Amino acid sequence: MPEFILDHGSIEATKEFNKLDLFTQSYIEAMYWTECNSDNPELDEASLDELSPDSLKAIIEDCTEFQESNAELLEQAYGHETAKYDDACAGHDFWLTRNGHGCGFWDRGLGNVGDELTKNSKPYGSQSLYRGDDGLLYLG
Repeated sequence: MPEFILDHGSIEATKEFNKLDLFTQSYIEAMYWTECNSDNPELDEASLDELSPDSLKAIIEDCTEFQESNAELLEQAYGHETAKYDDACAGHDFWLTRNGHGCGFWDRGLGNVGDELTKNSKPYGSQSLYRGDDGLLYLG
C-alpha cells in the first residue's frame, strides 16, 4: 500500500499546517486518509486548503483538549518500554479511535494505557467530513 501524503493545496495551507503541533498534524492526516479517497468520490483528492476555518479551529480545540486532559497517559504511552510511540502516532490514533475505525490506541501494544486513551476518546464522538454548498470541507 502506498504511503499517504496529504495534499496541502497551497503554500498558505502548508504554512498554516506547519504551525500546528505534530499530534494535530497527524490527526488531520489521518482524517484526510480515511475520508478523502475513492470510496468517497465527493471528497476524493480533496486538499487541506479546502478545509473550512471553523473546522480547523474545532480540530485544534479537540486535539489540544485531548492532549491536555490526557497528558499523563500520553507521557506513559510515549515512554512505553516496547511500543515505539510518539505524538504523531497519538494524533493519528485519536482520529481513528474516536471514529471507531478498526485500529487505534487500543491496538498499539500499550496495554492499560491504550485502553484508557481509547475510553477517553469516546466522549468526543465520531465525525466525518462533508463538502458544504460553498465548496469547503466541514466536520459533521
